Amino acid sequence: MERAQEDRADRLARRWEAAREELAACIARAVPQDGRVEQMAGLVFGRASAPQGPVHAVARPCLCVIAQGGKVVQLGERRYPYDPGHYLLITTPLPLLGYVRQASRERPYLSLRLDLDPSVVSAVMVEAGYTVPRPGADVRALDVHPLGMDLLEAVLRLARLVERPDEQSVLAPLITREIVYRLLRGDQGARLAHLAVLGGQEHRIARAVRRIQEAFDQPIPVARLARYVGMSVSGFHHHFKAVTGLTPLQFQKQLQLQEARRLLLAEGLDATTAGFRVGYRDASHFTREYRRFFGRPPMQDVKRLRAEGEPGGASPEPEAHRE
Repeated sequence: MERAQEDRADRLARRWEAAREELAACIARAVPQDGRVEQMAGLVFGRASAPQGPVHAVARPCLCVIAQGGKVVQLGERRYPYDPGHYLLITTPLPLLGYVRQASRERPYLSLRLDLDPSVVSAVMVEAGYTVPRPGADVRALDVHPLGMDLLEAVLRLARLVERPDEQSVLAPLITREIVYRLLRGDQGARLAHLAVLGGQEHRIARAVRRIQEAFDQPIPVARLARYVGMSVSGFHHHFKAVTGLTPLQFQKQLQLQEARRLLLAEGLDATTAGFRVGYRDASHFTREYRRFFGRPPMQDVKRLRAEGEPGGASPEPEAHRE
């Protein structure tokens, strides 16, 4: 019996490794040079031939899988390392810091990001009869989890469609739904349900996040946000940080600074004007906070990014500067 179990485990390990290698080959063929390319709507492949980061970005709800290499994502003070044996799930837009930590020319970092549509998640939940569990202590909208065989094979089938454009319109939605189903059936199901919950604190925090994104350049008192989502100030502050890893003020500040960086690079604004556009009325205050967040004063940071060919803080995958 023990020998039979070992044989099954060995066969499963070989099958898993073969699927990972095929996924890496699919990504490498599709993205022969470093960068990220959207292969189909909501499906992005990425490649890096050397370690990268830190890169700041606002991540959209998505599933991220690494076929080769390794990465660390940081939310607030908490770090989430992951690799081909683990996937990253993000269920609410979040300001993140990302590092590609394992990559070389011989073995480049190869990744896949699949954006998650709340309407698709909701539909799969209904069809599968999925019951949203009671909220637990860990409601944070980001986590890393082991990548199982069923989910890996579904992701691989989706990746194969990049080379079969005539099949994409029919099969891509079906495989995407299977991926959502596999996520719901796994240990991350409750976290994924954040995208589709119609009530409860997580849904209220998602509304607050959208509100901050819509008016990030305006003062938004926490008390006003709490009233907007129908919560007490203390309860709102606690649940917001539990889900996003940041206070509402920290969340807004990171959105402001990332937009300012984009304006400096994409529109060639000076630091004072960029700071004013994102809501800062004191230029020295903006410069101090920018330096604290990005590590350099605004114009030095822009000069470095342009010299290194980094377009506006474009990030590794879990990114989402309105891509």
